[in-house]
Amino acid sequence: MTAPIYRRILLKLSGEALAGGGRESIDPDVLEGLAGDVRDLVGEGIQVALVIGGGNIFRGAGLAARGMDRVTGDQIGMLATLVNALAMQDALERLGVPTRVMSALSVACVCEDHSPRRALRHLAQGRVVIFAAGTGNPFFTTDSAASLRAIEIGADLLIKATKVDGIYSADPLRVADATFYPRISYDRALREGLQVMDTTAIVLCRDHGMALRVMNINEPGALLRLLRGDDVGSLVVSGD
Repeated sequence: MTAPIYRRILLKLSGEALAGGGRESIDPDVLEGLAGDVRDLVGEGIQVALVIGGGNIFRGAGLAARGMDRVTGDQIGMLATLVNALAMQDALERLGVPTRVMSALSVACVCEDHSPRRALRHLAQGRVVIFAAGTGNPFFTTDSAASLRAIEIGADLLIKATKVDGIYSADPLRVADATFYPRISYDRALREGLQVMDTTAIVLCRDHGMALRVMNINEPGALLRLLRGDDVGSLVVSGD
């Protein structure tokens, strides 16, 4: 078996990934499958942190466009990410993986407050850490939160899990001849307006030299193959 080439990663999952295309906000089978993938990484000795979006439950930006106060909408969205984090914690611990949820909003009755130092201690002790409630501030996405948390914990790699195989010149689900980019720079992604992550997240990664891998989370075994060194998905790096 090839040993993992990464010591510590942050995995960014969309909230929609937990729904699995069904009618429920969280599909138990999908949740269990994702938890199993994370368990396999921990079993390889990899320190794993997670950020999960909340779009399967609530999207603040959408309701803000219909008149809801944007700050209120974003706060509700942050709480939606906490719901997903707690569900993932439960799924992981049922598989025997010790897990801690750390929230950027103080909800002391259900999880810990965010602390980079404490997160690093949890990771060093083999626990999965799930960062919830985004950055704790309105107007920032969970992509930005993932970039920020990956930088804070000194992750070797930030992985954005998607429904497609990586980064394309256009949405490959809509444009049949879209060009696949196996490797691209942050500057080029910004210039071409590619929907890799939001601009704040991309700039954070670029300025702090954080490597980003975009991959299809639904491909069986892909995550573990990536961390063992296979060229899975698309790699985004600083510099042209």
